[in-house]
Amino acid sequence: MSENCNQNCNSCSEDCAERKEQKTDFSEKLHEMSSVKKVIGIVSGKGGVGKSLVTSMLAVTMNRMGYHTAILDADITGPSIPKAFGIRGKATGSEFGLFPVKTKTGIDIMSVNLLLENDTDPVVWRGPIIAGTVKQFWTDVIWSDVDFMFIDMPPGTGDVPLTVFQSIAVDGIIVVTSPQELVSMIVSKAVKMAEMMNIPIIGLVENMSYFKCPDNGKDYQIFGESHIEEIAEKHNLKVLAKLPIDPKISAACDKGMIELFDGNWLDSTSKLLEERLEENKK
Repeated sequence: MSENCNQNCNSCSEDCAERKEQKTDFSEKLHEMSSVKKVIGIVSGKGGVGKSLVTSMLAVTMNRMGYHTAILDADITGPSIPKAFGIRGKATGSEFGLFPVKTKTGIDIMSVNLLLENDTDPVVWRGPIIAGTVKQFWTDVIWSDVDFMFIDMPPGTGDVPLTVFQSIAVDGIIVVTSPQELVSMIVSKAVKMAEMMNIPIIGLVENMSYFKCPDNGKDYQIFGESHIEEIAEKHNLKVLAKLPIDPKISAACDKGMIELFDGNWLDSTSKLLEERLEENKK
């Protein structure tokens, strides 16, 4: 420390051990009329691995267990959540704020596609505008008595994931991956980002893990051998679920009927999330 130190680290370029520079707080407050108990981010290091599908299925599974669930669609330039749930209406609002759109089974959803005039209109916005929109989905939307909110993140480690991690009180993330060996490197990037931001990682979900042949009942690894166990061991994480390639699930999404999917692949993951909620009540 210099003899002439004035204790104002913000105006000093010295790299001394006594620096007391204050960290900037980027956190945003939830709307005053909102109530959200748990926020779970669904992330992936790359696109096309089924992150939005896992988000939708988790929201549906937790909803079936009796919890009020919601989805904040943070994938601003590639929103697919409304389509999977068959939502054709638009979000409404009042002088107090915006209201999410409810699905047939009562899941609350907010997505940029619920605000556009046409679903096919492209969102040609720069990074700061996109990040600001995600923050507004948190601060300006009235989320009523939500037990579990799932945030569908865009792929990668760019503006939006950074904004979410800094601005929203995320309780944990689930990383979605697929069997290809290349993905292990991409997953590591997402995991390391979460660690840098001090966000708890709940575990990994592998999508498109296998295909169960309806003729002989055997499992076939269409995209090659799974490496998820190795990735999980490397980062000391849990493997939460392995989802199959199932044409029925794809058809359900295309028809806007994901709430009717039949399968128990995410039941154990949902139980784990339920335990976390119960722990907070003690």
